[in-house]
Amino acid sequence: MSFVCERSEKNYTETYEFKVVPASKNQKAKAFVDDRDLDQSNELGRQAVKGVLITESTVLVSIDAYFPPESFDGVQYGAGSVITVIAINRATGQLRKSETVKGGILSVSLGEGTKTYQEQCTTTKKP
Repeated sequence: MSFVCERSEKNYTETYEFKVVPASKNQKAKAFVDDRDLDQSNELGRQAVKGVLITESTVLVSIDAYFPPESFDGVQYGAGSVITVIAINRATGQLRKSETVKGGILSVSLGEGTKTYQEQCTTTKKP
């Protein structure tokens, strides 16, 4: 299932493609932003799509990200995590994203705790 979504913040607007694939017998659930697999792991941390659920009315996606301790501009930051839950209303295209930031450099720059965002999406019709 594929959506074209638009996110706006202050004077900035971004359009991106969001694709979700539910788990099958042979493959775990997947999610992609502009064809970039959201399952990532490297020395900067790891991010994993934990689940995708597609119902008649809603698409739900759960993503966990973890970051090791890091040093930036001479300041040492501890390990951190971001837990993301995305819900798309299939009838209206309304996307609600909840992100819970805990620790790490992101808690300093974005703030610790849970923030909720809203975006608008449309389903793309693929042949």
